[in-house]
Amino acid sequence: MIRIAVLVAVALLVLPATASAQKRTLSISHFFGEFSGGGVAENEDSLYFAVTARDFDVVIGPAPAPNQGGFKVSWTSVIRGGGTVKKPKVRKKSTSRTFIASARPGVFVGRTSGDPLSGKEMSWARIKENNLIVYLMVIDKEGAYQLQRYERKLSGTGMELTFTRLKDGEKVRTVKGRLIKTGR
Repeated sequence: MIRIAVLVAVALLVLPATASAQKRTLSISHFFGEFSGGGVAENEDSLYFAVTARDFDVVIGPAPAPNQGGFKVSWTSVIRGGGTVKKPKVRKKSTSRTFIASARPGVFVGRTSGDPLSGKEMSWARIKENNLIVYLMVIDKEGAYQLQRYERKLSGTGMELTFTRLKDGEKVRTVKGRLIKTGR
């Protein structure tokens, strides 16, 4: 009986340690690479109108020198929605940001981050377990904020993307997609 109690006690001590080890936070270098994929965008009107298809390309790598410990992320979205079958409406948006490692582990500051109250974009990023989350925030002339949140979660051979855009706390758009790693 004592032997069983000891085994149960050891198991109870080991299991939480194993679970926490599996949820360790990755370093930024784990996210480096080229990724391609697709997904769909939804908003409140998606119940009544079609969702829009998106194609994605993402490149994440080390920040240009001398920003040791930082990273650069570039992404392109091809948005397919509207138009006609013979002439669909296609738009392409490309963005790039460089982030510098902060004094806090796993937290990065946008190299060109500014004061949102002065009309400048404030940007930052953080790593939580196997998720790289990038935030871009601006405040308009009336004081309303707009926050874009890009969550890139490593999984299997690529990553899952969840993009959310909020305007003054109201969800404007959500985009979900999957990307596969296509290069280093």
